[in-house]
Amino acid sequence: MKILVVCFLGCAVVVLVGAAAAQEEKAQNDQTASNDLIKRYFVCPRGWTMIYGGCYIYVPLARTWGRAERNCRSMGGHLASVRSLKEYRAIEKMIAVTTSYDKTAWLGASNAKHPNVWRWSNGEAFIFSYWCRGEPNHGHGRQHCLQMNYSVVDRKCWDDLQCNAHRPSVCAKNRRRD
Repeated sequence: MKILVVCFLGCAVVVLVGAAAAQEEKAQNDQTASNDLIKRYFVCPRGWTMIYGGCYIYVPLARTWGRAERNCRSMGGHLASVRSLKEYRAIEKMIAVTTSYDKTAWLGASNAKHPNVWRWSNGEAFIFSYWCRGEPNHGHGRQHCLQMNYSVVDRKCWDDLQCNAHRPSVCAKNRRRD
């Protein structure tokens, strides 16, 4: 009978130790997954600003649209796309905080490949727009890139512009797909 009790106690200890180890391993895996999720979605590199699940940065150096897009790609992103008015206002605020005023800047939309079809450089659907009245006007077929903060009666809306014009830009990366 003593052997049976000792055997039972020994088995119980092994089961409890195994369960505790499994629980600790699960907790470590959950923490690693949580950390990966935080790194991927909620932490922006130094100098970048978190806006609605993505990291954004205002680049003050004026470049052509194509050079601005290549610069954003070199930082792991694209020129920014915009999915809502709230997101656009947050980007405007980021620029105003960075520069002390609202400057025009490149966003990531272009219609250079198809004249009447605007596309974001990151491949997202061009669903939301905030064009100024009378825009896009295509400027006699020469305006194929999107600038933001175009001032028409302080509305700070979008304007199409020649892609070889020089503007600061807004880059974005690590955006969540909703």
